[in-house]
Amino acid sequence: MGQEQWTAVDSYITDHFLEADPVLDAALASSAASGLPAISVSSAQGKLLHLLARVQGARNILEIGTLGGYSTIWLARALPSGGHLISLELDLKHAEVARANVARAGLADRVEIRLGRAVDSLQQLVTEGRGPFDLIFIDADKPGYSDYLKWSLKLARQGTLMIADNVVRKGEVINSASADLNVQGIRRFNELLAAEKRVTTTVLQTVGSKGYDGLAVILVTTGQ
Repeated sequence: MGQEQWTAVDSYITDHFLEADPVLDAALASSAASGLPAISVSSAQGKLLHLLARVQGARNILEIGTLGGYSTIWLARALPSGGHLISLELDLKHAEVARANVARAGLADRVEIRLGRAVDSLQQLVTEGRGPFDLIFIDADKPGYSDYLKWSLKLARQGTLMIADNVVRKGEVINSASADLNVQGIRRFNELLAAEKRVTTTVLQTVGSKGYDGLAVILVTTGQ
């Protein structure tokens, strides 16, 4: 069993549980045409984010790492009338592609994409008093995850749900000797999570068209 079968099963899941969606297809196509890396969440993972946001009753969502806006669209579609999503992106080109994709999806009125270093944007959100957020999705540079967690907790409340992507790294997360900065960044993040008394967390290993990785599911259990 390996990548070929994981991808085939993902296709089976998509065929059975996800309807054709020209808007999402267009977002992926425009991202590819613009030269963005093909590292968006899968369609099944996107729907998982959407369902979690709906279960959470999220009205205020924070996304750290926009890329081409694929996951942004999935999350924003879960918002009720009057809901708002803020997505943070470092790269100007990525932000421009994402804004166009979000506008094509008819979601520009509820999505705000902020350009700049995520830590700076998070600090600005705290200064502006923009929290608390009901759901926070972290999917950005892995060495920054620990800082993103610290700032996200300042923007959370008791009951906030956080999801962090790519926290298994093809199993390399258990390799303390890894020279990969992404692996070491995730190891620091997981250690910080394990010691954090304000949250309860689990990590799920995942396989599929995006390979072997995992999601951290984090519930904030105490007020800030």
